[in-house]
Amino acid sequence: MPYQMVRLEKVDGVAIITLNRPEKLNAFNMEMTAEIDMALDEAAQEKEVKAIILTGAGRTFSTGIDLNWAATVRGDEELPSMASTVRGRMVTHGEKSFMTVVLKIQNMPKPVIAAINGIAMGGAFVLALACDLKIASENAEFSMPQVKRGLIPDGAGTYLLPRAVGLTKALELALICDSIDGREAERIGLVNKVVPHDSLMAAAREMATKIANNAPLAVAMTKAAMYKGIQEHDVAAHMDYEVYIMNILFATEDFQEGISSIWEKREPIFKGR
Repeated sequence: MPYQMVRLEKVDGVAIITLNRPEKLNAFNMEMTAEIDMALDEAAQEKEVKAIILTGAGRTFSTGIDLNWAATVRGDEELPSMASTVRGRMVTHGEKSFMTVVLKIQNMPKPVIAAINGIAMGGAFVLALACDLKIASENAEFSMPQVKRGLIPDGAGTYLLPRAVGLTKALELALICDSIDGREAERIGLVNKVVPHDSLMAAAREMATKIANNAPLAVAMTKAAMYKGIQEHDVAAHMDYEVYIMNILFATEDFQEGISSIWEKREPIFKGR
């Protein structure tokens, strides 16, 4: 489908979704978040796509919510849809919003890599947090300024940030609101790695390609098990879940291919079945 505020490219098993409002520093409005949601759907449905990269056009990843748009959101006619339950709006209205984007990234079987090319502020910081892997350029800068505007880090910001960096550091970032650069983000475990700015997309593609070369069903189930495991308090129960998944994977063609490729001293060719 045609997009106005994002770009979607699909090359060699990797989909690249680019936030594409550089004249607005890729700030979010409702139309843009809906397009991100739809681009994620399109990438998820393409069998050839094994991994997804999310990045920004121009010199920023995104400055978060479009303040010009946000200033118009007031009055009883608009607030209920934003304040009602996220799942309820998805089911009853098919709503596409920032919240549905975060849920879609976390729930889809294909890994999503954030390639953070510049400023990631507020909601954009949360969007990067929602991605499974994060790679940042040396130009990246992260900040959570919501409390300076009388708001909170929503869209799962208060859920994802403490899990990424620990409660104490999360509170520092969200309450003091100082920005941090890519190297500090790497040091505290917020991003996987930092690379020179001009190497960002090549490094992100390399990471995505390495994932794409693995068995798709195993990748999907590993992602699901990791997200389930981080919430599970009973280790024995989680091992039971792993056994259940392993029994499924043992019966797949990909598992047989993985074993055969070892004995035949060649790279495996996985088919996702």
